[in-house]
Amino acid sequence: MSHPVDVHVGKRIRHRRWMNGVTQQQLAEQVGIKFQQIQKYETGMNRVSASRLWDIASVLGVEVSFFFEGLDEEAAQHASGDLPTDIMTDKEALDLLRSYYAIPENQRRRLFDLARVLSDAA
Repeated sequence: MSHPVDVHVGKRIRHRRWMNGVTQQQLAEQVGIKFQQIQKYETGMNRVSASRLWDIASVLGVEVSFFFEGLDEEAAQHASGDLPTDIMTDKEALDLLRSYYAIPENQRRRLFDLARVLSDAA
């Protein structure tokens, strides 16, 4: 089972890589590892060593502390079931928004109404 800190760090790696427009393959090459290892880091399946995190931070142009930002808030949200602090940094949320706006407007309105009813019922 993945440790919550490893999962958080992996999400932050994925987020920063995505924001920089860097593929897993490109990041892996610049760090000197296989892209499969980047996949494992990003899912939290594998723990990132301090020296590897240092290399990743250097390639992505951030301080190492970037990968730990929001960790306390995420733990509190996980315990309470709240939404992420910045939903616009969540890849799943962004993918959902892109998909939503790809739906024709009249169908999108009906989907929105359905989602509202379902969330009120929860």
